[in-house]
Amino acid sequence: MTAIQIGIAGAVLLVAVGLYGLLVSRHLIKVVIALQIMVKGAMLAIIVAGAAVGQTNLAQSIALTVIVVDTIAAVLALALIVQIKRRTGTLDAAELAQLRH
Repeated sequence: MTAIQIGIAGAVLLVAVGLYGLLVSRHLIKVVIALQIMVKGAMLAIIVAGAAVGQTNLAQSIALTVIVVDTIAAVLALALIVQIKRRTGTLDAAELAQLRH
């Protein structure tokens, strides 16, 4: 196996693990972690694609931008989760969906 094939397999594995986490968990913090794992898989795919076409510097620049944006989104999501916990007392998405009724 070449390094590119290993990188693609790793990216697919990370995206699959993140998707599984999204489908299985209803806890909001676990959902944020699953999304983070999926983004890391996509970032690895971008870097592998850049290495495959010889544009490693461009791929690394895009990956760095994704890291910054992803970190900001995760911090905002966690801040919202803290406020949800304070107001409702739960982090279960199913219980939060029933609060509307």
